[in-house]
Amino acid sequence: MGTKADVITFVKGMLEVRIFPDRDKMGQDAAKDVSAAIQELQKTKEEINMIFAAAPSQSDFMKALIKDKAIQWDKINAFHMDEYIGLEEDAPQGFGNFLKRHLFDHVPFKSVNLLNGQAVDPEVECARYSALLERYPADIICLGIGENGHIAFNDPPVADFKDPKAVKVVELELACRQQQVNEKLFDGIDLVPTHAMTITIPALIRAKQMYCMVPAANKAEAVYRTLNGEISEACPATILRNKKGAILYLDRDSAALLKELK
Repeated sequence: MGTKADVITFVKGMLEVRIFPDRDKMGQDAAKDVSAAIQELQKTKEEINMIFAAAPSQSDFMKALIKDKAIQWDKINAFHMDEYIGLEEDAPQGFGNFLKRHLFDHVPFKSVNLLNGQAVDPEVECARYSALLERYPADIICLGIGENGHIAFNDPPVADFKDPKAVKVVELELACRQQQVNEKLFDGIDLVPTHAMTITIPALIRAKQMYCMVPAANKAEAVYRTLNGEISEACPATILRNKKGAILYLDRDSAALLKELK
């Protein structure tokens, strides 16, 4: 374990962990690291492919990232990792709409590729998006961790470390849906969709680099399980400990249960 100007760093398995004094500093440093990775890749590639999570936990990171003038946005193809099924097209809770507000509408990506939550046949939409991901393999993924340990919408009951699909339809666990209410994204549990489309865990893990931003006290238990529990689908985020090129960014609140803070 090491420290650098009040940042605590350590490694669990292959996963590098960094604990920051607050979520603003966490977001700034994560954005700086992602920018550096983008710039390094753009030295040798005409275009790169990135997948983004849509959640309040990502807001500090995105706010810092869009201010970075060194990034050649017009050489980046953007994707998102999950979407509710059945919300109205303009619903603010839609993940594509969240990313438009916080990222996609602020910088000139080469392309923005969204899952269509209003698709007549979600299975066909999953196949379409899978083909896109095959054509544009992810270089960088920016993600979070849910209160139930999910990454994307791979909740424990549907997570599969050996999933044969790249994108699939899932039923959302009650704990996952309740988190959306707790975070004031929906006014009640009955308004949260029961199903969604998500990029699967093997498709996420294939990315060369993963940057995982997880602030706030409501994530403390999930963070503890991610770093100390058995690597299994019971806490899907534990797979990050087997991922070379993954970094987990925490603030003091989300790291509150870790012995490294004691």
